[in-house]
Amino acid sequence: MPLITYPQFEAVELRVGTITHTEPFPEARKPAYKLTIDFGPQIGIKRSSAQITHYYTPEQLIGSQVVAVTNFPPKQIGPFISECLVTGFADEQGNVTLTRPEHPVPNGTKLF
Repeated sequence: MPLITYPQFEAVELRVGTITHTEPFPEARKPAYKLTIDFGPQIGIKRSSAQITHYYTPEQLIGSQVVAVTNFPPKQIGPFISECLVTGFADEQGNVTLTRPEHPVPNGTKLF
């Protein structure tokens, strides 16, 4: 794995946001949800597709804070435009568990 510099790390906008809306994404190749995430007044609302259906129901996700990369360009995923990348870790079976703060923090807070 190549080493990166601290300025390269700082260029990645890893921000906290609160999920405000979820819906199924039946058109996705792998099971996924469409998420609407509030990143606070500076960044605003962004949408994302996330393959997190194994551990989470749409209802469980509402109000949850997640960590996402907010400075990627929009990406077309089937009929949907994903505006940020929600982060997580895969278990031994490939099921994703979300990266989340342990305690609530203001939406838009940058990971450092």
